[in-house]
Amino acid sequence: KQTLLPLLKEEVSSFIFPCKPAVQRPERRHMVMELLRCIPLLLFLLFVCGLDHFIFTVLSVIQNHSFIEYSYQASHHLSVNVMGTSLMAQLLRGTIGALNTSFESEMETSNLVCLPRPTRMTRQQYLNTCLPLGLLALLCLAQVYPFRLRRAIAAFYFPKREKARVLFLYNKLLRQRKNFLHLQHGRLARQARQPPELGTVLLRWCRRRWPRLRRFLRLKCTLCGTPETPQHQPCPNPDCFALYCESCW
Repeated sequence: KQTLLPLLKEEVSSFIFPCKPAVQRPERRHMVMELLRCIPLLLFLLFVCGLDHFIFTVLSVIQNHSFIEYSYQASHHLSVNVMGTSLMAQLLRGTIGALNTSFESEMETSNLVCLPRPTRMTRQQYLNTCLPLGLLALLCLAQVYPFRLRRAIAAFYFPKREKARVLFLYNKLLRQRKNFLHLQHGRLARQARQPPELGTVLLRWCRRRWPRLRRFLRLKCTLCGTPETPQHQPCPNPDCFALYCESCW
């Protein structure tokens, strides 16, 4: 509960608040990892679509420039003429004359049957191919909200385990905050020993010289760096120009 342990600004970014509709920082990291896993599928889909277009182009070129038509014409004429009026000539004309034939043939053919007949994929087919990947990406974005229910479901079935987790988190935050304050004390001490920068000295002089410009020449919190507000507290030491926000103070 916030009344039990108010979170600092540095600690808020490491927690997930279920009632916030926006995607928060821990969830964003997991969501980006899930989206990165979709990149190989996207590359494979682009490769397949590009390969399909390339094969269609090659087959279309073959179909349009490899058409060959053949035309075949043949004629055959056989005529046997037996001259004379004798019995032998008449006999030969009756027998060999039956061999007189006349034949003409004309044939046209082509390799149309052997040529490929490619068909281009329609826009609807491309859309149906890419639709599952788009749905997968949307699920990667929308899975953040169902995942927030895991802790509530586990707390409902295992209340003792949930209490132990809360106590562990509470003690962990206390240790982290103690270490954080110790580190910040050392950082502020080192920063106080160093001479101030020229811009900082000029800003302080302008604030003392023209008090009305303080709303425009705002300082920042020494710890977290938030801009100055009326809730900021200055250091009580008159020789120290440090300024702290409400949570850091």
